[in-house]
Amino acid sequence: MAEAPRELREELASLRIDRSRGRPPRRGGRRAALLAALGVALLVLGAAALAWRAFGGPVEVQVDYAVRSEPGTAAAAGPLLSGSGYVVTGDKYISIGVRVAGRIDEYLVDESDRVVKGQPLVRLDDRDYRAVLRRARAGLRRAEANIALRRKEIERIRTLRRQDVASQAELDVKENELRVAEAEAEELRAEIAQAEVNLDYTVLRAPTDGVVLAKLKEVGEIAVPGGFAGSGELIRMANLDDLRAEVDVNETDLSRVRLAQPAEIVPDAFPDRRYAAKVVKLYPQVNRQKGTLKVEAQILQPDDVLRPDMSVRVHFLAEPKPAQAGEALVLAPRAAVRQENGTSFVWVASGGRARRQPVRTGAEMGDRVVVEDGLLGGEALVLGDAAELAEGRAVEVAGDAQR
Repeated sequence: MAEAPRELREELASLRIDRSRGRPPRRGGRRAALLAALGVALLVLGAAALAWRAFGGPVEVQVDYAVRSEPGTAAAAGPLLSGSGYVVTGDKYISIGVRVAGRIDEYLVDESDRVVKGQPLVRLDDRDYRAVLRRARAGLRRAEANIALRRKEIERIRTLRRQDVASQAELDVKENELRVAEAEAEELRAEIAQAEVNLDYTVLRAPTDGVVLAKLKEVGEIAVPGGFAGSGELIRMANLDDLRAEVDVNETDLSRVRLAQPAEIVPDAFPDRRYAAKVVKLYPQVNRQKGTLKVEAQILQPDDVLRPDMSVRVHFLAEPKPAQAGEALVLAPRAAVRQENGTSFVWVASGGRARRQPVRTGAEMGDRVVVEDGLLGGEALVLGDAAELAEGRAVEVAGDAQR
């Protein structure tokens, strides 16, 4: 019986927890160590990236130079107002339709062709109109032959009347027949003139100089005048010598727009191109629903880049103001001036490195802007994309640009 308590004590001792042993490490501590190592690695990589941007291989850049103008040079006061609009033509679009019905036989021009006033554009099938003209001319010849016969008959009746062989009534009848024949001949001459006009209408001609914008029907289709809107239109053209930018100006900004005001047009498709313009039309009625007034600015020197309905940005400018006597101006390319957080700056390529230079800009002069502070003139300013540039980054001027 003494063995039983001892065995029981041994079993109870084996179940007792030994608190003197060390605790196993927590999983949270290991995770914190991993995160710390990852953060250090990211910092090292970031520092390496910055070092590469500053001291890595050179970035090829395009540059243009800031210039110092002569004292007293006039400077524009900059844009007073800007808005988005579209290119339109001064005479709007000209839709050329048929005056007579017919099947389209041939187009003599194609889209984008330049045409002059009176140039043939479209030819209709003219066989019916030629037949009508021939029939009218034949009828006129018959009427003229009848007139000649009536005149001879009248001469014979008059001779017989003098001899008291024919009566006065017979003479009156013959004279009336002559007048009827002459009236018929005159009517046929009018029909011939109308037939000639209709025949001429089978060839559509340009009413003015311009460019063909669109062909609205195909060869073989039937064109008829009138009918529903556009049913007889074959050609749409425009005079591209008088191009304008049309823009809606808010009522609250009308005080800053006036006739003959200088403006600048920048196409959305070609933001590096700028066109001088002037305000030539303020429409007489405000759009009550939109609260805007339509304004047109004539482009002074349009080129083949501009096309009707192209989206543009219109800048209404103030009158040029001369610089003060003895004051020189520093002009920088507008494309080199950049904006960030409401401040202006340029990238200067100097000594093979890029340097970020804050500037304060003022008036605009065409594709250049007056730099009131930050540049002295002669600096090589980086143009185009500057995403790879950083302070001190090595740069290489493309093509060894010269001043």
